[in-house]
Amino acid sequence: MNAFRTLALALTLALGLCVSAQAQTQTPPAPPAGLSQEQFDSLVDSISNSVSEKLKAEGAHAPAPAAAPAAAPAESKSKSKAPPPPKIVRVEPKKGPDPFAALIDGTVKVVNALPTLGTELGRIPGLLNQQAAGGRGASTFLLLLCAVGVVAVAAEAILRLLLHGFRARLAANAGPEHGVRSIAHLVGLAILDGLGVLAVWLICNAATGAWFTGTTGQDKLAAAVLAGIFSWRLYVLLFRVILQPELPAARLCAVDDRQAKSMYLRISVVMLVIVLMRILGQVLVAIRTPADALAAFQVVGGGLYLAVFLWLAYRSRVAAQQWFGGLRELAPVIGALGRRWIPIAPLFFIALGVTLIYGAVSGSVHVGSAMVLTLNLVVGVLVFETLMQAFVRRLDSQLAGKTPAGNTPKLPDVVARCIRVAVLIGVAVMIAESWVVNVLGLVNVSEWAQLTNSSRTAGVTLFVAFVAWELFKYMTEPYMGPKAKDAAQAIADGDAAAGPASRLSTMMPLMRRTAAVLIILIAVMIALQDFGINITPLIAGASVFGIAISFGSQTLVKDIVSGLFYLSDDAFRVGEYIDCGKAKGTVEGFTLRSIKLRHQNGQVHTIPFGQLGQITNFSRDWITTKFNLRFARDTDIEKLRKASKKIGADMMEMPALADQILAPFKMQGVADITGNAIVVRFKFTARPGNPAAIQREAMKRMFSTFPALGFEFAKDGANVVVHTGPASSDASEGMPTPPPPAPAPANVPVAAS
Repeated sequence: MNAFRTLALALTLALGLCVSAQAQTQTPPAPPAGLSQEQFDSLVDSISNSVSEKLKAEGAHAPAPAAAPAAAPAESKSKSKAPPPPKIVRVEPKKGPDPFAALIDGTVKVVNALPTLGTELGRIPGLLNQQAAGGRGASTFLLLLCAVGVVAVAAEAILRLLLHGFRARLAANAGPEHGVRSIAHLVGLAILDGLGVLAVWLICNAATGAWFTGTTGQDKLAAAVLAGIFSWRLYVLLFRVILQPELPAARLCAVDDRQAKSMYLRISVVMLVIVLMRILGQVLVAIRTPADALAAFQVVGGGLYLAVFLWLAYRSRVAAQQWFGGLRELAPVIGALGRRWIPIAPLFFIALGVTLIYGAVSGSVHVGSAMVLTLNLVVGVLVFETLMQAFVRRLDSQLAGKTPAGNTPKLPDVVARCIRVAVLIGVAVMIAESWVVNVLGLVNVSEWAQLTNSSRTAGVTLFVAFVAWELFKYMTEPYMGPKAKDAAQAIADGDAAAGPASRLSTMMPLMRRTAAVLIILIAVMIALQDFGINITPLIAGASVFGIAISFGSQTLVKDIVSGLFYLSDDAFRVGEYIDCGKAKGTVEGFTLRSIKLRHQNGQVHTIPFGQLGQITNFSRDWITTKFNLRFARDTDIEKLRKASKKIGADMMEMPALADQILAPFKMQGVADITGNAIVVRFKFTARPGNPAAIQREAMKRMFSTFPALGFEFAKDGANVVVHTGPASSDASEGMPTPPPPAPAPANVPVAAS
């Protein structure tokens, strides 16, 4: 502290000497670079006063201002004065204009400028008269300009009629059922339609070069109008390619003929209104219309745009619902928008129109461009989705030989989904930048660039993770077993012969869940790191949390480990019929800790792996079914054996049963002899699935053929007794796999393995 006081005192004395020396020579000290003279003097005075007060507080006396070098003259001492106290300058924060007050003022200005706008619009016909300057009159000019426009549009229509036969032949092979080659026919149709627009461009340019080459207002207006006609037809060409009003075979959207024609005409009218309003706005700017009158014109134009868009949305609601509904196969969100077209579309157009009017009233120059960009991007997304679905349908038809994509996704569907996500992300970023930066001003350009740079890598990471998951799901889809809903429907329809899933199909659901969790975790961690978040504590916390769960949930760990061993031992597969002691049924699926068994009566049993215990599988490899029939004691056994063998040979020739029978139906021999009958055993070996159907077919043939061959069934009173083996009555109910055998009677041996 003493050293600090000494240093401060020395600095003060040195500054005092400098001031005195400069005062003596009447030359002010030069301030350091970056400081003005007043700032430098204020800094010196502040340091001097602070040091003096510090020394006084500690009992020391600050040196008097007169303490100058001995060589200083007396008059310099008398002139030196105590420095003035430093001034505190308060800077009031800048206050921006009140948005509400600015809106009110803008509204008043626009209302007051409406008469001026009317005056400026009334000046336009007079300005078109250039007879005094050696040009054309207003009527002559307008007639010539209208004639050129009509000729250009008529040339497009005539050329389309002349090419109608060629276009119809191309459209006949442009359907999705023709596969990829139909794309060439669609491109040919688009080129033929584009020839009409090319004719419009040639006529407009020729007229401009022949009659409107000067620099007068008439010539500039004519050039703008003819360029607007060409842009109108060019924009409408895009919707003609999609809707194809005259050629439904080449239509790319699911809209009927009547709705396609009416929607195309309405879109043409709306686009013509937009082009004419833009040309009129350019004319007002060219004649130096006041800014308030231009704002009033934008307000009127915004109201007109809103009216025509609402008219288009309401009158074309059926066509829009059909168009959007046809896209729900690959774009479910757009399909949902189509079902709610009337509430959503008017609200969207109202928001755009109100925003445009607000921008004109408030004086924001970026609102109009943001609105146009948003509308173009939304329409572009719709066109992109339509073209993408048309291409995917044709590629799917080429690969599968049919138009529908089918229940199993194909590679074009996966690629289209990934491309769609990338396009939607780009569109969302462009719209957000236009409104957040330019219109709302929430962030400036540099802050937005910094935000996008930091999030670009994270977005790419998440997109790559999405693509990886889509490709993994596509590659593993063929190995997925039938869904539980499909299996239940098959059982309800009587299709009980479906075999169990393979081992890979059984393991695939668990593998897909594991892969999904890993992809999500890795992608989220990398994205958080790209945003500058330290993920080390998250990894450590997750590790501690996992250890806590493993110690605190021993039963859960037991179930998981037991399930892994059951799967590694291939003890069961999806679709197989098993008996675990606690329950029996068909394996419908399983999770990481439990298995689901569907009983033949419909009940679903959910059993943790740790409680399964011993498993008996009735659906693995093959199954031998044995059953007994009682015949009269005088039956010829050898003849009966040959007759049974003949029945087995006939059953092997049945297409429905030949693939299921591994060993043909035959008589095994006499199993028992009772007082009035002999018990004969029959057997066959079949694939697991539905052996009861084979047993029913064999018994039906025996009961229909044996009496004619002289074989009589033994009777206990009026009943025929049939003893069955392992193939129980439950299997005869049409189950996919036979249930476990019931305990057999003493005189019925169990089927041999």
